[in-house]
Amino acid sequence: MVVESAEVLRDFPDAATLRRDFPALTQSVHGHPLAYLDNAATTQKPEAVIRAEGEYYRRDNANVHRGVHTLSERATAEFEAARAAVARFIGAAEADEIVFTRGTTEAINLAANAWGGANLGAGDEILITELEHHSNIVPWQLIAARSGAKLVVAPIDEDGNVPLEDFSERLNSRTRIAAFGHVSNALGSVNPVAEMTRLAHAAGALVLVDGAQAVGHLPVDVGGIDCDFYAFSGHKMYATMGIGGLYIRAGIAADMPPWQGGGEMIRSVSFENTLYAEPPHRFEAGTPNVAGAVGLKAAIAYLDNLGMARLAAGEDETLEYALEQLRSVQGLNLVGRPAERVGAISFTIDGIHPHDLGTLLDHAGVAIRTGHHCAQPVMEHYHIPATARASLGLYSTTGEIDQLVAALNEARKVFSP
Repeated sequence: MVVESAEVLRDFPDAATLRRDFPALTQSVHGHPLAYLDNAATTQKPEAVIRAEGEYYRRDNANVHRGVHTLSERATAEFEAARAAVARFIGAAEADEIVFTRGTTEAINLAANAWGGANLGAGDEILITELEHHSNIVPWQLIAARSGAKLVVAPIDEDGNVPLEDFSERLNSRTRIAAFGHVSNALGSVNPVAEMTRLAHAAGALVLVDGAQAVGHLPVDVGGIDCDFYAFSGHKMYATMGIGGLYIRAGIAADMPPWQGGGEMIRSVSFENTLYAEPPHRFEAGTPNVAGAVGLKAAIAYLDNLGMARLAAGEDETLEYALEQLRSVQGLNLVGRPAERVGAISFTIDGIHPHDLGTLLDHAGVAIRTGHHCAQPVMEHYHIPATARASLGLYSTTGEIDQLVAALNEARKVFSP
């Protein structure tokens, strides 16, 4: 991603300073300083998030919404304050458009089952892209098999972009929903989601955006995108695992049936009939991850303090440095050259399997991800079984990139003495 950064980065803390906020980054691995370059899988957590969750358990731990005692009232207030923080952070019009989930995967499954189960039928089409994470493929395959709908795939080009003309050609009067990622976890490609949404809406389809790889890197505005659903995970944006959410446009949520049944999602229950709660509680059956929501609110406060535009500009400088240095490694092949890239760089090295490469790098203190990255169709597109992937966070430094490149050159010596 290219960001005009000089003015934006004025007074922005450098990555080395930010690293002090993240306890996990201070450790050594196999006798080397940890170079953590696996942020697309999960980000590390700042002390503020760890402290917020600990404080909740030390002081306010109680179930929400159902208690009249002080701890329950405090927990409920914190939980709903987190919902409001998420809504503001991603540009939702109101807090009740946010449903808490365990993360992006559960959020997409919720949309596919609750909306798709009620609205898809034989002859309908679901449009996705070749760039998708499995979490934005498999739920739609499952609901298509149950409903008789057809899954349609828009291709990517050799650079890792979704050509808008190919996407548009696959939209028609049978397309009921288009589901696509904001940012590719495998290649870092940034999709033109607002334009893709406009095209889908013009064809009469709803839109779900998988925002897992965007929320920790870019300013997100669901109102500006104009999407109907937006799914995200907290652990990709410096909060803890097991918390995330689904934005559902208010007018759509009101007509959706629940996906899971149980406590909290009801107004009244009898053996003859059950009346369901209004959204978002209709979609939040059972005891929620209150501590996770508290931690998510703390992560949002941390990101707000930095400013997402400034964060994006800082990451972009490190990303450009990483691309330049990786091109200097003999035998290294970059996979994909998207027009706009955020966060992730996938590559292979001639003669070294990515899994072997990942192991060798770990012994040099460098943490990367190897494999198909839950994006096997992307690997098939490039006729490769797997890649090595280095992915950045707000605390990634040029020193870590240098450590990565040095480790890659040493790995080449092991396989080519």
